[in-house]
Amino acid sequence: MNEPKLDVLTVEKIPVTDESIKGYIALATINRPNKLNALNKEVMDCLKEFCALVESDDEIRCVVITGAKPLPAEEGKRQKPNAFVAGADISEFVDMDSSAAKIKFTDNAVEAIWSLSKPTIAMIDGFALGGGCEVACSCDIRIASERTKFGTPEINLGLIPGYGATQRLAKLLGYGKTLEMIMTGEMIDSAEAHRIGLVNHVCNHQELEEFTMSMANKIASKSVYTLTVAKRTIKAALNSTLNEGIAIEAREFAALFDSQDKQIGVDAFMQRKTAEWQDK
Repeated sequence: MNEPKLDVLTVEKIPVTDESIKGYIALATINRPNKLNALNKEVMDCLKEFCALVESDDEIRCVVITGAKPLPAEEGKRQKPNAFVAGADISEFVDMDSSAAKIKFTDNAVEAIWSLSKPTIAMIDGFALGGGCEVACSCDIRIASERTKFGTPEINLGLIPGYGATQRLAKLLGYGKTLEMIMTGEMIDSAEAHRIGLVNHVCNHQELEEFTMSMANKIASKSVYTLTVAKRTIKAALNSTLNEGIAIEAREFAALFDSQDKQIGVDAFMQRKTAEWQDK
């Protein structure tokens, strides 16, 4: 499959810095800076295509999703703020009825990101509102700059989130904080987002890319096969009781003893060498 070609999503395949690892980090940039990277149909279609590319390309070991930086202001006009994704493109909601909304929000790119088997990181600088907050929550790890703002302002449109925030935020933050965010529609800053567990790390915006790519490279240096098993097992905790989850973990852990990478990893440890993963 070819890489997505529409300008609203740019994709770079960045080689893993560890030269012993053959593969790439896929950096996807949502590219509508004049619209604060708002999610329209083109963006969502491209993100779904990108997710299919990630799953089909064995060289991609980790995914980073971010938003384009604002363009320089035109003379006499105010500079636009930084945005990861400032929400859905509300112009597409005009005259939309429930049947069209159900189609639009059922088969969507946010669920495609959530369903990826490979590790995903959201690199967030600026507004992450509505659908932007939901894109971030569909990633495994969230790293934000100090100037990031999160929010679920759909209530101000007479709506609730439609890309999974009522469910994923509840898992991340708990019942009360999720209700507060969704029912008030107010924004929180990155420090508060870190305090309540919405983001993993907060750093200076000038260091955000370096910090994020360092983590992506660290993850990409592991066995992709084992990372996939780890992600699948941890996600099972969201839909299982504790006893069910422990049983799932036991099965997955035991099955790894038949994998090539388990033997490679153990042998490398015993011989004090760097593991050369086969990803199987």
